[in-house]
Amino acid sequence: MDLARTEVIRPEVTRRSKQNAARLGLIAVPVAFFAVFFAYPVAAIVARGLKVDGVWRLGRIADVLGQSDIRHVLWFTTWQALASTALTLLVALPGAYVFARFDFPGKQVLRAVVTVPFVLPTVVVGTAFLALVGRGGLLDELWGVRLDTTVWAILLAHVFFNYAVVVRTVGGLWAQLDPRQEEAARMLGASPLAAWRRITLPALAPAVAAAALMVFLFTFTSFGVVQILGGPTFSTLEVEIYRQTSEIFDLATAAVLTIIQFAAVGAVLALHAWTVRRREATLRLVDASVTARRPRGTGQWALLGGVLGSIVVLLLLPLAVLVQRSLDAPDFGFYRALTRDDGGLFLVPPVEAIGNSLRYAAAATVIAVLIGGLAAVALTRRDAGRFVRGFDALLMLPLGVSAVTVGFGFLIALDEPPLDLRSSWILVPLAQALVGVPFVVRTMLPVLRATDTRLREAAAVLGASPWRAWREVDLPMVRRALLIAAGFAFAVSLGEFGATVFIARPDNPTLPVAVARLLGRAGEVNYGQAMALSTILMIVCAVALLVLERLRTDDRTGEF
Repeated sequence: MDLARTEVIRPEVTRRSKQNAARLGLIAVPVAFFAVFFAYPVAAIVARGLKVDGVWRLGRIADVLGQSDIRHVLWFTTWQALASTALTLLVALPGAYVFARFDFPGKQVLRAVVTVPFVLPTVVVGTAFLALVGRGGLLDELWGVRLDTTVWAILLAHVFFNYAVVVRTVGGLWAQLDPRQEEAARMLGASPLAAWRRITLPALAPAVAAAALMVFLFTFTSFGVVQILGGPTFSTLEVEIYRQTSEIFDLATAAVLTIIQFAAVGAVLALHAWTVRRREATLRLVDASVTARRPRGTGQWALLGGVLGSIVVLLLLPLAVLVQRSLDAPDFGFYRALTRDDGGLFLVPPVEAIGNSLRYAAAATVIAVLIGGLAAVALTRRDAGRFVRGFDALLMLPLGVSAVTVGFGFLIALDEPPLDLRSSWILVPLAQALVGVPFVVRTMLPVLRATDTRLREAAAVLGASPWRAWREVDLPMVRRALLIAAGFAFAVSLGEFGATVFIARPDNPTLPVAVARLLGRAGEVNYGQAMALSTILMIVCAVALLVLERLRTDDRTGEF
């Protein structure tokens, strides 16, 4: 009996050993990629700032934190992120309810339009609000009001950028909550407010917390928006890291600020992971298609009208003003000026930045899909070890760690054989792919985990190798998710600015870098060209998003 049992168990043990070995082999490539192109450059710039003659000088941390201007930057970074998060929740939660519970004509198109600002590069967001509230902007022309020298411009731009995060994350879950629970409470005598506060709000709390943490993360590490709208008055950690590295060349201060930001981002991501697990573990959801209905009564129609009005004012108006400013010159003068080489700011005509950006983004997408796809497959099993689960959390770090630090770290670390890449074109796609990989993983992982594991096991029993089982079982099911992941990676790569501004060569600028350079030089023509390039970049991102919206399959998880 024992011999027979051994003969049965031995093949199963061998099969599981092969699966574990295959999983480790899959994750080895993403681990190596992040170690070489993320951990190594960040560690290199931190070490360069905190080591003197090979000796660590940790006392520099206290010295930097003792500077009053640095403490002011830390304070401003934190409170503007908190204020931006609170304002975004206040404005976007009614929109989340409308998209979750109401059914109205044009809802799907409007949903895509609402998401456009999130995939726009932060440089374009800053440029759009500069055209709206800056010198010579719409408010300045109509009422003589300028907000570009106030913190309100930054806060409103952050609401514009993060509105879709709340609508997608909270609204996606809200649409799946069973409305009969709240209706039962009202039948038992509870007021509408009491029923919502006691039934719906506790169920939504994890989603609201997750959305708030993501908004806080994006605003805490804000760079392009603050760089353009804040001017010399306001500076976040990310902007100050850029100033310390590129203008003052004080690597010690930049290294300390990088460590502080890294610690803050790690804490936020840990909280976010906890809220997501809590939401997945405690909710019982229904089909979202049965919860939406047409508005009833004056109050609901007024709410719908108010949300649509806020979308027009906060989301569509800045984009419309951006397009209008790009057309101020007769006969598309600003667009035609993009084809000329002035021999000053650019070594090539600015219009070449369009082709550069598309080529870089395409290469970055291939890298991100390859690395992110391998990581997602390795992370598919829920019984993965601690190392694998820890790597899942680390994959999100590039979204919050200073892109400026990564870009400058590329220049410092990747300058010696066999990794002397400073003169290579691949450096820009590598930096952009770091931002795209988390979107690929987060898009593909839920679909891969939803695949019935018995199909893979049946393929293995029939003799299929792990690679063949994945190709013939998983790939047909995740093909559409893979296309969506590639689209997100392309969009975010197209707009990456923080790292690219350091490593893009003068004769091969990307669109965000070209926009920032044009805005940094005085003159109406330069300003108009910046608006024209921003409009082109906005259109490309919007087209990519509309394609994603058509490919979107199952949005029931509420994940962005």
